Amino acid sequence: MEVSDIEKLLNDALELDELHVAFDGSQCRVIAVADFLGELSRVKKQQAIYAPLAETIKAGAIHAVSIKTFTTSVWQREKMFNLPL
Repeated sequence: MEVSDIEKLLNDALELDELHVAFDGSQCRVIAVADFLGELSRVKKQQAIYAPLAETIKAGAIHAVSIKTFTTSVWQREKMFNLPL
């Protein structure tokens, strides 16, 4: 599994404005930016990002996922503290 594979899964399933993925063997870190995320509860945000990765996780290609979500306006303030992955 490559970073590009994870990015494709997420981008195909979700309308994200910005996506940053880091993957080191079996652990995946995701930063997802989209305004629709601001309308969701914390749990629903995590579920939205996790769902497209569920089969890959089940197959064992990804062992752990760390997810951070932001709206575009919050991301403008927070990106210097959260990049690079």
